[in-house]
Amino acid sequence: VQLQASGGGLVQTGGSLRLSCAASGRTVSSYGIGWFRQAPGKEREFVAGVSWSGGGSYYADSVEGRFTISRDGAKNTVYLQMNSLKPEDTAVYYCAATKFTGSAMRVYEYDYWGQGTQVTVSS
Repeated sequence: VQLQASGGGLVQTGGSLRLSCAASGRTVSSYGIGWFRQAPGKEREFVAGVSWSGGGSYYADSVEGRFTISRDGAKNTVYLQMNSLKPEDTAVYYCAATKFTGSAMRVYEYDYWGQGTQVTVSS
């Protein structure tokens, strides 16, 4: 599975961004997709995830109600709509693919990773 993340940028506090994760590969439909982020000097942390076939989504408490994950099966793309952005959301955002069937929220539960896309929220 190959993943390509895009859509990062610089935005002011309270603004919005939409990240995209384009997936490709023969068995991509059997993978769940997650978004993680990593700020300088901090560990990579889970943000949001979605089951590819079932459609169930789940979020970290820190983004619940502000971020929405969705997928477009026809385009093999998963989106992360980020609203009401805060300076603490500043990080490099990564998308990843997992075969785990439950709510995968740990780095080690993911098998494939895309390159990161930088999100910077100015105060």
